[in-house]
Amino acid sequence: MNCNVAGFGWVAVDGLGAGKSGTFHGFTAGELAPVTRQDLFDRPDRRFGRMDSFSKLGLAAITFALRDAGLEEWQEKRSVGILADTFSGCLQTDCDYFNSVIPDEGVFASPQLFAYTLSNTFLGEAALRFGLTGNCQVVNCCADDGLSVIHQAIESIQWGEDERVVVGFCELSSNGALNAPGALFMVLEAADVARSSLMALTINQQGAMSCHGKSVDTVTMLVEVLAGT
Repeated sequence: MNCNVAGFGWVAVDGLGAGKSGTFHGFTAGELAPVTRQDLFDRPDRRFGRMDSFSKLGLAAITFALRDAGLEEWQEKRSVGILADTFSGCLQTDCDYFNSVIPDEGVFASPQLFAYTLSNTFLGEAALRFGLTGNCQVVNCCADDGLSVIHQAIESIQWGEDERVVVGFCELSSNGALNAPGALFMVLEAADVARSSLMALTINQQGAMSCHGKSVDTVTMLVEVLAGT
């Protein structure tokens, strides 16, 4: 199975951005700086301001990935799916919400926090903003190489379920596949799409993955290829 990496975006401890701009060096331990509206959009955006930290993190990386692929602007809806892998998801938001429920028998339960107590909320936000009508799904990562969500994305393209898939990882802690807080999303498209692509992503008959001609056995190795290290 073959596809193209048409673009990618990231948010890491040492910065955020789109594509292989020379500033992407992978993911390291530390504390993420809050993602602000000014990091992403020129115009004021109340909806973005209401989002929780997990959703802002994921939406930022998706925005940068679509921007890098030249797909941020749209006139008609597109059959593009979104698949995200996470370990802890929006657990911190869940805790914050229940801390607002417990006092006074829930009289002051926060409706704003409640809206973000599902880990897939930011996928819907991205779909609405960018006109994406494909499959949207968050999967909880398991104790494996972390590449299963990418396999799923490539299969979705090969089977004709989606024209393209935005696939990646989103984690506020260091427990996820990135082994550090941050988010990474790639735009994958069929290998025969007639437009320039960043690099090729291939899965052979034995299920082994390679990116840009280099063997990729874990998400960490994939990040190294994207970062050019």
